[in-house]
Amino acid sequence: MMIEFLPILNQSLMISLFVFSMMLIVDYLNVLSRGRMPAMMRGRVWRQYLLSSFLGATPGCLGAFTNVSLYVRGLLSFGAIVGGMIATSGDEAFVMFALFPKIALILTVSLFFIGIFLAWVTDKIVPLLKIKPCEECKYAPLHIEDENKCRCFDISVWRSPSLNRVIFLIIILSLIIVMGVGLIGPEVWNWQKKSIFTLLFIVGFIIATVPDHYLDEHIIMHVIRKHIWRVFLWTFSALLFIHYGLNHWNLAEFVRSHLLWALLISAFVGLIPESGPHLVFVTMFAGGLIPFSVLLTSSIVQDGHGMLPLLSYSIKDTLLIKLFNLVFGLGLGTALYIFGL
Repeated sequence: MMIEFLPILNQSLMISLFVFSMMLIVDYLNVLSRGRMPAMMRGRVWRQYLLSSFLGATPGCLGAFTNVSLYVRGLLSFGAIVGGMIATSGDEAFVMFALFPKIALILTVSLFFIGIFLAWVTDKIVPLLKIKPCEECKYAPLHIEDENKCRCFDISVWRSPSLNRVIFLIIILSLIIVMGVGLIGPEVWNWQKKSIFTLLFIVGFIIATVPDHYLDEHIIMHVIRKHIWRVFLWTFSALLFIHYGLNHWNLAEFVRSHLLWALLISAFVGLIPESGPHLVFVTMFAGGLIPFSVLLTSSIVQDGHGMLPLLSYSIKDTLLIKLFNLVFGLGLGTALYIFGL
């Protein structure tokens, strides 16, 4: 029984580590810019659309996790996060590039531009529907007037390092070691493992050089106590539920037996915050069993594990984003299906 939990625990830990790293780096950059980072992004919606769709279009879920970190910090509009999730194909992107690289490239580029356009459309629709996205996450306040509190680089902290700093660095070093020997994280040195490794070194540098105030107020009191434990619990619970649910529902056989409903099924399966179920449609397309319209519908609605971190911050926003993607996916997929694609 415990063996079944280990892969889920491992995956939950990796997602939480990445989200923690990105939230910390985003806050660090905001402090480094003396609080000007939000102003640099706000009011420049097309820059947000381009950034979020580009991150979403990158293979894997790391780009989607980054988008969530930017969104909860108030650096992406609601439309931008919708567009980013539309462009996201999750881990299926790697499989698609392996099975049908030419079509996969076309699909990825198409999702990038579709994400940008539908991000703009979403931001136009949201006020009309009187939808109020969640407020940005208020990080610990910046003490611009007191640079001794909120600055980014201070090696003098090592004259008398705090216990919290030493414990943190021991944890980071331990994670780097156990990942290096393959006890946790991806077993092979793929780009996801390399990315998390790089982020851990960056996090270690930040923790080693920020003042005690930053370490205690920004990292411990806010990022960890208000966010990361929730991210981990939500992620683990969702993955556990999906694991047992799908083991009792033979999704692949069901889709093959109801091909006329494949497009509709692919859209609703896309609501599941997991990469595995969507691989059914990737392999079916590779085998010539479903048309491109079904694959596109699945790719627009699903976002791998990308939405899991947002569940811990706002269930309402998570559901709204998935609803927009469901409507857009069904609309575009049906249009292509009618034209015989």
